[in-house]
Amino acid sequence: MLTPKQRAYLRSLAQKENAIFQIGKSGVSPEFIQSADDALEKRELIKISVLNNCEEELSAAAEKTASRTHSEVVQIIGRKFVLYRASKKPHIELPKA
Repeated sequence: MLTPKQRAYLRSLAQKENAIFQIGKSGVSPEFIQSADDALEKRELIKISVLNNCEEELSAAAEKTASRTHSEVVQIIGRKFVLYRASKKPHIELPKA
């Protein structure tokens, strides 16, 4: 569980990042989950864009993706959301809780 201080730190890091995935008409598919899981292991922090043609609500797509990838939703803003999960070899050092 992230503290507010850690969440704010991750939001500041995510601000500079571009969305690396898009959720469209097919929604949160198993293939998408596998790709997001791989990206989280490599990057720890990813930004995902939800297209207008996605039939799922933005918050539902974010929560579903987070639960299936065992990550945490850092932020939902506009049509994008940010996920964080510490990898086996972490490179993002979070502020102490």
